[in-house]
Amino acid sequence: MALTGATGLIGGHLARALIARGDEVVALVRGDASGVGGARDVHWDPAEGPVPAGALDGADAVVNLAGAPIGAKRWSAERKRLIRESRVLTTRAIVDALAGEGAPGVLVNAGGIDVYGVQDDPVDESSPPGRGFLADTALAWEREATRAAGLGARVVVIRSGLVLSADADALARMALPVRLFAGGPLGGGRQWYSWIHIEDEVGLILHALDRPEVVGPMNAVSPDPRRQRDFVQVLAQVLGRPAVVPAPAVAVRLAVGEMATLALDGRPVVPRVALDTGYAFRFPALEGALAEIYG
Repeated sequence: MALTGATGLIGGHLARALIARGDEVVALVRGDASGVGGARDVHWDPAEGPVPAGALDGADAVVNLAGAPIGAKRWSAERKRLIRESRVLTTRAIVDALAGEGAPGVLVNAGGIDVYGVQDDPVDESSPPGRGFLADTALAWEREATRAAGLGARVVVIRSGLVLSADADALARMALPVRLFAGGPLGGGRQWYSWIHIEDEVGLILHALDRPEVVGPMNAVSPDPRRQRDFVQVLAQVLGRPAVVPAPAVAVRLAVGEMATLALDGRPVVPRVALDTGYAFRFPALEGALAEIYG
């Protein structure tokens, strides 16, 4: 199994799960993958050239999770370029490497539910794409991945929602104001948060690898999307704090600029493909997911 993004949140958990079940993992990394115990690391920086010759030899599948974090820094023009290119160009190089004889026959590629744009009605994998920077980036990312189908590979795009984990920076940033008695609705709190526990995120990637009938986009979200005001109330209950301090949308936008879309916009996403292909969620409800993380 070849894996990019092994040093990231999802990639690290996935690598450990693959190794635990007996898979050999080759991590394509820019730096050091020694933190992923049991993985064999191969240095590859997409900015330096194509995937190294032989790096995919013997692999039956590639899982491509590479991409600069979208919420780590304020979105300057340069940051937005990095977010897009780190996804599109890396995926392009991976697909180009699949053109060789004996290349892996399966590509599981990361994606995002941002592809649906801002929505208030439920959407699933059959819904059309939305508009905006994140939606356009996600769509371009998917188009690069689906080129591999023309090379004979089975392609699955994992459209991930908000990943909940004890080591997830996004959840830590959401929990901090609640811990400080400053949590509450953001911009009115009506926006939808479609989330997934890290164990189900990894479980769905393994499901995509193991089930040949899974092809195309698959939403990696729980079947329990919540409006932001409900999400923060559950988080506050688990943390033993109130969540009554509202933050107006204008204040959030002044604080972080265009990146405020991550907190103020959303969409209720249905994991239709996962459910139809028999995936059983370990954490289908938000209360159980947050209780496992903070309990």
